[in-house]
Amino acid sequence: MPVNLSTPVASELHPVAGVRLGVAEAAIRKLNRRDLTLIEVAAGSRVAGVFTLNRFCAAPVQVCKDHLPGGNVRALVINTGVANAGTGEEGLANANATCAAVGGLMGIAPEQVLPFSTGVILEPLPVDRLVAGLPAAQADLRADGWFDAAHAIMTTDTVAKAVSRQVTIAGRTVTLTGISKGAGMIKPNMATMLGFLACDAAISQSLLDALALEAADLSFNSITVDGDTSTNDSFIIIATGKAGNSEINDPLGEDFRALRDAIIDVSIRLAQAIVRDGEGATKFMTIAVEGGKDRAECRKVAYAIGQSPLVKTAFFASDPNLGRILAAIGYAGIDDLDVSGLRVWLGSASEEVLVAENGGRAATYREDAGARVMKESEITVRVDLGRGLERATVWTCDFSYDYVKINADYRS
Repeated sequence: MPVNLSTPVASELHPVAGVRLGVAEAAIRKLNRRDLTLIEVAAGSRVAGVFTLNRFCAAPVQVCKDHLPGGNVRALVINTGVANAGTGEEGLANANATCAAVGGLMGIAPEQVLPFSTGVILEPLPVDRLVAGLPAAQADLRADGWFDAAHAIMTTDTVAKAVSRQVTIAGRTVTLTGISKGAGMIKPNMATMLGFLACDAAISQSLLDALALEAADLSFNSITVDGDTSTNDSFIIIATGKAGNSEINDPLGEDFRALRDAIIDVSIRLAQAIVRDGEGATKFMTIAVEGGKDRAECRKVAYAIGQSPLVKTAFFASDPNLGRILAAIGYAGIDDLDVSGLRVWLGSASEEVLVAENGGRAATYREDAGARVMKESEITVRVDLGRGLERATVWTCDFSYDYVKINADYRS
């Protein structure tokens, strides 16, 4: 069961002017499931993206990287079930054929289409089935299609993930709605996830590009479930300009700050939803590291803790075997770390317990207090490195028996 995460409410997902979504059953991998999504983007929209750093990046990722700089994206097409990764030239041909089919159906150039795939790696994409399903997806296009699209992009997810909010910018109501998918193979530099966020604000392409990078860094690149960086990870931001605000082009202006804060908020909530629905997760863990010389070393420590199988299994068992946290900090890669100046707390919504200081166990620490916190479903590990002013936060989950079961059965 996901950790404090429920299915989104369809009526609470605001349509974004200039965006329509449609889904269909294309039998990409399994029968009788929605596995194909088409997103139509209004002419003149700005689109920015961030993609996986895995060197074995999937064919659709390669095609997206080729098409996105053209600056005239009109459609996105997403299939689940087969990742079209590790498929060589055939995979590229299938991704391009998908774009050509969408282009022909919608009367746009293939280069105006961004393709996305997620699912099993090293299997050929059944492009004939995908193409056959496109007319149904097109017929289903509608502004309020976010709820169905959130479900249609799922793989091992147990809950659909969608977030929507509205803000006022220059006297205009700006709407933001986003969906994401992911539950396993989650690690920084994009996780095995797809994220799509649309807003109707008008913003320059250069600022949107920069904002996509920043938002990804603070959200999807700040989560980990199992430390595996996938081949298909993509995060796309669409800005249609339909809200009627003057184009935002000043990175120091109040309008940009308002839009930036809203986009980052939605991105973080979508990213956290992935961790809350981590495969087999029973605990949602926030790893907050402060007092670093720079943000990079804070992230090193946070990821060392968040990706440690020993830490994650201890949290699953609600076992305050907290020496595992100290061990992870010690091997995080900060060669000149003075552990005598480091402090570690374990916290929940109701209390925070000092665990370690002065190079060892805190004199005030009692294991019953640690055990009490560990029983909670949401837990914070706070680390003060005592060597600077920088900080970073990473979100992760525990490892349960179900994680192994889910991944052992994934292809069946």
